[in-house]
Amino acid sequence: MPPAIRFVELPPAAMKALLDDDLSAAGDAAGIPLTAYFVTDEAKFLWRFRLAQLDRDPSHAPWIVRAAVAEPEGVVVGHAGFHGAPNANGTVEIAYSVDPAHRRKGYARAMLAALLERAAAEPSVTTVRASISPENDASLATIAGHGFTHIGEQWDEDDGRELIYERSASVRNP
Repeated sequence: MPPAIRFVELPPAAMKALLDDDLSAAGDAAGIPLTAYFVTDEAKFLWRFRLAQLDRDPSHAPWIVRAAVAEPEGVVVGHAGFHGAPNANGTVEIAYSVDPAHRRKGYARAMLAALLERAAAEPSVTTVRASISPENDASLATIAGHGFTHIGEQWDEDDGRELIYERSASVRNP
């Protein structure tokens, strides 16, 4: 049986504490203990980016990054969410990252399934997008079998070449 994932909001206060390497304050703000994975340089880039995004447009708050908690254990195994609220065409883009201490246990697929359920539950969402580096075999394998179709590619200033995949938000998960 695949693991179950519950998402816990990371409010701005938690992201600010993470930028200050204060896991205790971040955990208090989020209501769940967070791990050292949340204060890596890569994670700090994400917190700075998301805080700036919220400063520009607070309406993204219900959509962006959350702590991913494996249930029933209650263990934080990574973070996931969308790049933002649905765009004018009803598209949301998924994002997920599994703590290296918890990889290869099915958590990425469980996060993906939970994100797809969230997208399907929102009437304004029509399409779910994934942008993945062609060298990221793990993420390419994660989306396989979930109804995604390769529609093109793009150049990302931070991540380089990315393959773009999309699927209808209303497709049922396998």
